[in-house]
Amino acid sequence: MSFVEPVTLSLNGVRLEPLSLAHEAGLAAAAADGELWNIRVTSVPEPGQTRAYIETALQMREAGNRFALAVIEEASGQLIGTSSYHDIVPAIRRVEIGYTWYAQRVQRTHVNTTAKYLLMSHAFDTLGCALVGWRTDNFNHASQKAIERLGARKDGVLRHHALRRDGTVRDTVMYSMSAGEWPEAKAQLLYLLKQRYPQTPPPPAVVHGGK
Repeated sequence: MSFVEPVTLSLNGVRLEPLSLAHEAGLAAAAADGELWNIRVTSVPEPGQTRAYIETALQMREAGNRFALAVIEEASGQLIGTSSYHDIVPAIRRVEIGYTWYAQRVQRTHVNTTAKYLLMSHAFDTLGCALVGWRTDNFNHASQKAIERLGARKDGVLRHHALRRDGTVRDTVMYSMSAGEWPEAKAQLLYLLKQRYPQTPPPPAVVHGGK
């Protein structure tokens, strides 16, 4: 049995479900909303590369080091983005959250906060992770601010660490949160989500097993 098993998570009209080839058209449409592949500090698939992107994610899932999820807008049924657990290390109960991007129309909405809350809650409260990590491009300042808003701590910078799609080499900014830091971060995330839904406080994450 894998450390990260197939799971569906939902809250506030946002659903995360295991990414599959059935999501190819939806993922391509989400990437086209804003032509996100033109952003040099992300890994959004270019037109015609969506199937290969999903196949790579599925190969990494088989290898046990990445579990990709599709982010679905429940009201419309549309796929609006994707995120993953990756660099999964069961022996020390560590995962990272990344490979995250969203259609332009849902950026700077409640979607990212909701999805991150679901992923963090599942990692700490269900999987029993000791630590959750994040990494991002040193020039992706929006991503760094978003990670910091979650309550993660900056660990440092890995210099000359990874290739970008344009062939340049990036520095990678590393963040993490420990299990001991999660309760306070969880309370803050719930507070932020309640600002978006003052009439309906967020319920606990709904977790369903299954592939």
